[in-house]
Amino acid sequence: MSDAIGHSGRYGRSGSPTDRLAQDVADVVREEIRTVRGQLTEAALPAGLGIVLLAAAGGCLVLGAGAASTTVLRLLEVFLPRRLAAAGLTAGYLATAVVLGAKGLEQLRAAGGSSARLADQVSDVVSATASRVVPAGTDAARDELGR
Repeated sequence: MSDAIGHSGRYGRSGSPTDRLAQDVADVVREEIRTVRGQLTEAALPAGLGIVLLAAAGGCLVLGAGAASTTVLRLLEVFLPRRLAAAGLTAGYLATAVVLGAKGLEQLRAAGGSSARLADQVSDVVSATASRVVPAGTDAARDELGR
């Protein structure tokens, strides 16, 4: 401890009690920052590996969905002509996408606020894209059937 004049205390520091308190707080903050930095580093390494593993799982999921789709197509080809089986499977996927997309937009609108605005923007973009794609697809189908 120091006397009232500020001579060295028990830790060999001099100065006013306020200066010593400020130094002690700074030391504690530095130590906490070192501790947090170490914890973040320890947490980041497994998290990085986790992200890589999740990305790999996503890739496997896409490959699995592709394989399942091919299997369904091959099963349909047993009962239907090849083109009709492909068209039916495509129509099924598109119908499912429309239903799921509509439900998703409904949920966003129900959430209100910025989610509702996002739903409106997505709906506008999908409508604009569909208005260009559907006529082009119809023309391509007519050309193919006209051969």
